[in-house]
Amino acid sequence: MNKPLKQHLIDPEICIRCYTCEMTCPVEAITHDDSNVVIDAAKCDFCLDCIPVCPTGSIDEWRFVAKPYSLDDQFGWAELPAQGEIVAAGGDDAEGGDDLQAAMEALLAEAHKGAGGKAKAPATAAKPSVNLYNLGKPAVAKVQGNFRLTSDESGSDVRHIILDFGSQHFPVLEGQSIGIIPPGTDANGKPHLPRLYSVSSPRDGERRNYNNLSLTVKREDKGVCSNYVCDLKLGDEVQVTGPFGATFLMPDDPSARLLMICTGTGSAPFRGFTMRRQRAAAGTSGDMVMFFGARTPDSLPYFGPLNKVPERLLKKHLVFSRIPGVDKEYVQDRMMVEQEAIADMLADPRTHIYICGLKGMEQGVEHAFKNIAESTGMPWEATRDVMRDEGRYHVETY
Repeated sequence: MNKPLKQHLIDPEICIRCYTCEMTCPVEAITHDDSNVVIDAAKCDFCLDCIPVCPTGSIDEWRFVAKPYSLDDQFGWAELPAQGEIVAAGGDDAEGGDDLQAAMEALLAEAHKGAGGKAKAPATAAKPSVNLYNLGKPAVAKVQGNFRLTSDESGSDVRHIILDFGSQHFPVLEGQSIGIIPPGTDANGKPHLPRLYSVSSPRDGERRNYNNLSLTVKREDKGVCSNYVCDLKLGDEVQVTGPFGATFLMPDDPSARLLMICTGTGSAPFRGFTMRRQRAAAGTSGDMVMFFGARTPDSLPYFGPLNKVPERLLKKHLVFSRIPGVDKEYVQDRMMVEQEAIADMLADPRTHIYICGLKGMEQGVEHAFKNIAESTGMPWEATRDVMRDEGRYHVETY
């Protein structure tokens, strides 16, 4: 009897085509075509190096098969196939079936050893459109605006970019991302791959009921795409892929409580969340709380507009780490100051947690959550895992 084979796969519906896993894989088992990022079963040695670098969890997928899915199979997927019945060569008698089940369970435990839990969309979230436009057939958007959000003195050039899609169908939800294809080729003469940016506008557009969206982009030293995007002029045309992302979405439930933690341009999806609540529930309480970290006020994107959002809609904790003459403060420090309010939210089954920004923030935020939860008798890891399974715990860091 042949034993089932464990195969490592990528969920094409959740994958945001950032290509980080492909660049990380030490055995070059991960590759892509115009549509999908896939894993070659003949090369993959299950080292799991790609698991922690994936911002969405789409890389943490496994199937048990009698014969591995080919690259051509995977390139053709719009969604991941369900785990099918495995029939071993040599028969399907009861004893053999029991052996197969035991082997599958052992392989599953091995596959997820040390891996994180899988992200899920909120139960009430709208169904997202995913990967409508790809490398082979990108959408073409026209630049409607390019506005600097930070001062010259801040040392940080962050831009608010508005893209119009004209008559092209390009639906996005709050929390999704798009890819921008920079022109030209890399050092090997190959066309540049898209760079991913979170959408910072709500589903009905940066301007309400217009087919446009906005991005929040920070210029990075020697950044091929960030410099290209930050230098765009009014009327320029841009090649766009996506939309991407099927889990980092906001619930379509006005009673849901949102706890949002971000740094820098990680605020982009939360701007979309806030505008969605403002438009959908004008004049009512939004029950949203944001912890937003930056170096100084003039380096914090949307500082002025954020301060104009009413407290009844969004409770804001703006945290700065580089104000002269003032002790450094980070988002996790302010979370501990507000631990009673956070503990109340953790105990409420209506609460959804979203964390977005630099990967370096994760450890401190996780430690703060652990301290707050356990101070009230809640085991943090178990609480977090239940929230994740219920589609109420979301992390996208980079």
